[in-house]
Amino acid sequence: MTTGNALELAGVRKVYGSGDGAVTALDGVTTGVPRGTFTAVMGPSGSGKSTFLHCAAGLDRPTSGKVVLGGTEIGRLKENELTRLRRTRVGFVFQAYNLLPSLNVLQNITLPMRLAGAKPDPQWLREIVEGVGMAKRLEHRPAELSGGQQQRVAIARALIARPDVVLADEPTGALDTRTARQVLDLLRAVVDGMGQTVLMVTHDPVAASAAHGVLFLADGKLAGHLPHPTPERVAERMTHLGEW
Repeated sequence: MTTGNALELAGVRKVYGSGDGAVTALDGVTTGVPRGTFTAVMGPSGSGKSTFLHCAAGLDRPTSGKVVLGGTEIGRLKENELTRLRRTRVGFVFQAYNLLPSLNVLQNITLPMRLAGAKPDPQWLREIVEGVGMAKRLEHRPAELSGGQQQRVAIARALIARPDVVLADEPTGALDTRTARQVLDLLRAVVDGMGQTVLMVTHDPVAASAAHGVLFLADGKLAGHLPHPTPERVAERMTHLGEW
């Protein structure tokens, strides 16, 4: 594991099923996600984006190859060790927020720490809730919040354990354009201001342009990398993926 990468995939292959019905979702993917960067993953439907994210998170085990998260090869971990790793070293942000309706904002944010049997660092907690703009809403429940506010809570929850990487799966998919922009700006600020590492799967060139760089997947294989993306350059690359 090189110290410059928060996450590495080496020759990762994932096959679902067997025989004639086997489907290769990832086909020998090798890449690294540098620490303190915001990386978007794009590709057409069926390109392997979700499988890439699931293997990176330890939610799915590769058929072959290895995944190294913060210096730990996660394929060697037992299930209980893998669960602990996901709770403490990976932050998750989903399209559907996944907040517990019976808990208030503060309780939702600190839930991963409580599940791990740990207490959040008060100073870090304060920095997070102020950073996501929810310091005055800590007693509110999810039903009392807008979609954008709920996603801010989800981002704070993903950060609470100071993870090696935050994995975001279509985090702006359920939001209007203006709110989506605010959430993307927040994710970028989390990286630039807090030194976190964010890996985001998206189908939206505008969302991808908020990242430092974009990884493209096609038919389960890496199909290029675009630094300093703009919506226009991302869209152009997407239309020519088969040529890379």
